[in-house]
Amino acid sequence: MLVGGALVVTMALLGAEVYNNVVDEEGLASLDLPALELSQDMRNPALSAGVTAFTNIGGGIGMPILASILTGWLTFLSRTWRPIILVGGAAAVSTLATTVGKRLVGRTRPDHAEAVPPYETSPSFPSGHTLNTTVVIGVLVYVMCLQFDVLWARITAITAGVIFIIAMGLSRVFLGHHWLTDVMAGWFLGLAWVGMVILAHRLFHVLRKREHAGPAPTFEHPALRDDPSG
Repeated sequence: MLVGGALVVTMALLGAEVYNNVVDEEGLASLDLPALELSQDMRNPALSAGVTAFTNIGGGIGMPILASILTGWLTFLSRTWRPIILVGGAAAVSTLATTVGKRLVGRTRPDHAEAVPPYETSPSFPSGHTLNTTVVIGVLVYVMCLQFDVLWARITAITAGVIFIIAMGLSRVFLGHHWLTDVMAGWFLGLAWVGMVILAHRLFHVLRKREHAGPAPTFEHPALRDDPSG
């Protein structure tokens, strides 16, 4: 709990630091233009089309579909409402935080001349694709690690989740839809919220154990199933 709490605080402070740099237009904000220029140099029609298709997975249509499929699968395997409650609750808060954050900061996105269509017009900070993907995929990976006892299954879930989250954020910069600091804030704030969700879940089960309602599921003692193929 202490380690997890420290990580949550660290991620939140890093997110706040990125915000301060953006407002003051200094520090990490100095990386925004070089990152955009590098992305422009790397673009070609085929790569841009592929990255656009990928980034759409993290949008307002693609991510709910992906999250629903994976959450439904985990709910079926676990025979509990835990995946729906954790993923649904975490996603609802992250979506609200994204909307409020964009309105409060009101940062302008990179110019359309420097971006790949289709263009987006909502405020830039933080990156909603990045923040919401980090939260949804992060919580899904946590639930998968609780569900499966096999080491390779956990490693696969964690590795795939990390790659997906990083790639989603970088895709926003590559396409010129966000500044690099928008994405960095999405990663840090998303991880902070994922950590809070996990801590709350762990605390809930610790309290249940003290009330003799059964042991908390852990990575050493997962909830039900031992093998994802079983």
